[in-house]
Amino acid sequence: MLRTWPRSILLLLIAGLLCLPVLSVLLFALQGSAQSTQILLEMARTVLPDYAWTSLALCLLVGVGVTVVGLGTATAVSLFEFRGRRFFEWALLLPLAMPAYVVAYAYTDFLQFSGPLQSALRQHLGLQGRVLPEVRSLGGAALVFTLALYPYVYLLTRAALSERASQLMEAARLLGAPLSRRIRAIALPMARPAIAAGVALALMETLADYGVSSYFGIQTFTAGIYKAWLAMDDRVAAGQLAGCLLLVVLSLLALERHARRRLRFSQAKLDRGDVSSARPAPLAGPGLTLAWLVCGLPVLLGFVLPVLFMLRPLLAEPSELPWTRFIDWSLNSLKLGAISALLAVALALTLAFLQRQRPDRLSRLVCGLVGLGYAVPGAVVVVGLLLPFGWLQQHWPASQAGYWLSATVLGLVLAYLVRFSSVALQTVQSGYARIPPSLDESARLLGVRGWGLLRRVHAPLLRRSSAAALLLVFVDVMKELPTTLVLRPFNSDTLAVVAYQLARDERLGEAALPSLALVLVGLGPVLLLSRTLRRHGD
Repeated sequence: MLRTWPRSILLLLIAGLLCLPVLSVLLFALQGSAQSTQILLEMARTVLPDYAWTSLALCLLVGVGVTVVGLGTATAVSLFEFRGRRFFEWALLLPLAMPAYVVAYAYTDFLQFSGPLQSALRQHLGLQGRVLPEVRSLGGAALVFTLALYPYVYLLTRAALSERASQLMEAARLLGAPLSRRIRAIALPMARPAIAAGVALALMETLADYGVSSYFGIQTFTAGIYKAWLAMDDRVAAGQLAGCLLLVVLSLLALERHARRRLRFSQAKLDRGDVSSARPAPLAGPGLTLAWLVCGLPVLLGFVLPVLFMLRPLLAEPSELPWTRFIDWSLNSLKLGAISALLAVALALTLAFLQRQRPDRLSRLVCGLVGLGYAVPGAVVVVGLLLPFGWLQQHWPASQAGYWLSATVLGLVLAYLVRFSSVALQTVQSGYARIPPSLDESARLLGVRGWGLLRRVHAPLLRRSSAAALLLVFVDVMKELPTTLVLRPFNSDTLAVVAYQLARDERLGEAALPSLALVLVGLGPVLLLSRTLRRHGD
């Protein structure tokens, strides 16, 4: 057994390191100085209503969109049997490999005024001016987020319908209830917690986004934070906006966790029954066509068409693309992803092992705080790191805190660990759940104690979970835009940053190359998730 004081100190150090940005933003937002109060009142009179209204309207549109698409697709593949259902079960996950800002670049390149579609329509129909609505708008951003984020609702709702509602659906069928009533009275009520959890996750991703809102010129909270810090050079305003955004995200996180608790309760209630699994209703004719449309359109619009739109400039003029610089961008992305993934998995293994050895209140609290990191937007993490390091640089210039944060990869890796250690921790904890506690007792009887238990017993059994955690964190780091955009060292651009900069400069053809590379990298976790779901389904 590990000693109490070194273990407690280690837990507190990890918690302090990973919670530093959140704590600094909260402290800064809650400070009661006259200057901060005046700035907050000025923001409430000028920009804050616009940020709040735009973010609220975007969240409402995205919430409705992901609910409709996610619920429709999950219902089709869970409650009905039709030709192609097995294909759509995993194909509907493909948009998870597409960062939302990449989808925005692809559709803008194809649908804008000078794009190939509007140009062809004007040429063949003899029209003048704009033919299609403006893509870079609030509605366009909501459509992009819906196509990129509906898999959150699809995954959770599909699990709820397949695992929780199936028994009651079968019982109602045996009692003579028609299919429409079974769906209305049983399936949809049972799926409500899953829908709420999925929508909350999608909205947290929407609020954390910077690439789409900045590229489309939408005044959201995240775009306002960067504008206040970088354009207006006002740290107080950026800190106040970050605090407001953090409170909204924490509220969504509380909603998501409450919904997940209801999911577990529903599962426990249903597992007591001994009813055979529900048989999906077969579809043919118009029903089959409708199912193909419901499942095929999200895959087509959210993955196939964006990939084709980006392949067009690559295949048209491949020799003019910056292949040499692309190698440098890829190496920078790979280096940051590998370093951050290794450190995140090491932290996750340490925390999970310490909690398993002594699951007391301190270990549960630290793991819970680390688990909040993924919900914190990158803009909040950036502000939360720059504020304390800036204060330290101002009051202790010899420390060179600003240099270590912005001129090296240290600050960037620290921000990645704050955001993505929770992904590694949850994956490692799921692996630990499959290791029986009796194995630890047997190892102790054989003389294996302390950290030797992790090295000699747990680590070999956690290879798959550790590899999955490495992959997930690696891909998240590769796709991360707002944190990398601000904290990257000079002349160390990554694929995500270069794709954003090229698209912002209207060089969308060149932006296709790094964007497609990010999509290719993102396919790894999607295929892994699809394989896991299929194995559990079988």
